[in-house]
Amino acid sequence: MTSLVIRGAKVYRNGRFQNLEVRTDGPYISAVAPKVDATGARVIDAGGLHLFPGIVDPQVHFRDPGLTHKEDLETATRACAKGGVTSFLEMPNTIPLAISQREIDNKHAIAARKCRVNWGFFGGATNTNLADLKTMRRICGIKVFLGASTGDLLVDDMNALEKIFAETDKQRVIAFHCEDEGVMKSTRAKYEGIEDLRAYTAWRNVDVAYMSTQRVVGLARKYQHRAHILHVSSARECELFIPRDTLVTTETSPHHLLMNVEDDNGLGTLAKMNPPLKYRADNRGLWQALRDGRIGMIATDHAPHLLSEKRQGIWKAPAGIPAIENSLALILDASSRGLCTLEQVVQWMCENPAKAYRMKGKGFIEPGCDADLALVDANAEHVIRNEEQLTKPRWSPWHGKKLKGRAVTTVVRGQVVYENNTVNDDVRGAEIQYT
Repeated sequence: MTSLVIRGAKVYRNGRFQNLEVRTDGPYISAVAPKVDATGARVIDAGGLHLFPGIVDPQVHFRDPGLTHKEDLETATRACAKGGVTSFLEMPNTIPLAISQREIDNKHAIAARKCRVNWGFFGGATNTNLADLKTMRRICGIKVFLGASTGDLLVDDMNALEKIFAETDKQRVIAFHCEDEGVMKSTRAKYEGIEDLRAYTAWRNVDVAYMSTQRVVGLARKYQHRAHILHVSSARECELFIPRDTLVTTETSPHHLLMNVEDDNGLGTLAKMNPPLKYRADNRGLWQALRDGRIGMIATDHAPHLLSEKRQGIWKAPAGIPAIENSLALILDASSRGLCTLEQVVQWMCENPAKAYRMKGKGFIEPGCDADLALVDANAEHVIRNEEQLTKPRWSPWHGKKLKGRAVTTVVRGQVVYENNTVNDDVRGAEIQYT
């Protein structure tokens, strides 16, 4: 049985960083105290570092199976390890679509072979698979696309949507991509001849997101059913949310916090995603909503594509960017610039995702919890470089950006999966369990 003692770090516990030591035995944390017994354990000297619970990313697209030329569960989870991410929840818009128990079970089987970190999967909703959703097992929640669908995943039948709210387990999270498909279809012709990222934002505008989000929030309250709003992209949507709500939870993404269409970043189609980048005022509004609790967490929406695919025109290029290995570093850098505290980073990227999806043993540093940990150097200066990316496409929209703060050591279930800039490929994560 592997045992570790982490000594010298400031450890996040009970809402603050404290001078504590942590011992792990096997896959669990066994002791957290000012001084722990180090007998038989490997001691990690973490002086000057901060110990976070492992980062939980509750929205990713890792492409396996069917689109593995873009990414797969091996390359993606090696990138997770580098970025301090120890658990992820993956979306159902894979090929084949994860809309039946058979496909969910198949994804778990692939994950058990490939994943260096812990995994969970969403089941996908269609207009016609309510019976599957009511009995589906081994999922973290149900994903509903109200816009930007893949194949049959679009739910545009409002009767079907109401039945999903009314007839599925009210404690099972329904996560929503909120953009109004009807409005987008009716206005696309006005914009699609304009090859410009700002035209794409003008088409999939704030109203498109707000109308869809408003509908979901209303249905969640009507049926008293747990709902989660994915990748909130505009300040206006935040007007619909209640601080620290447990019925309707919310997230935003690093790109919607840190990028916009007004700043000339030269990325063009590389910065195309759904929902699209908005404006500087939205960056400010999203940060404020995080700080006051109307948005509860940060998720990457990691959605990798090859550069050759992304360099097509704005209307042909696929939407999405790779972000998993840089997300923590980006938010740590934002903290170094006064946009948030390190304690808030833990709440948004560890505790709140684990609580929202009721993950057993995740998100906290306590005896009995899973030994998923990230040692962070909050002062480490580094530059994001395409050639150093571990994700399969080997590019980042933040290429060349200098950051302050990064994960230096990552522990998954008591095993060191990343240290000294190297991934330990012998480590495997485990399927996430839910209460």
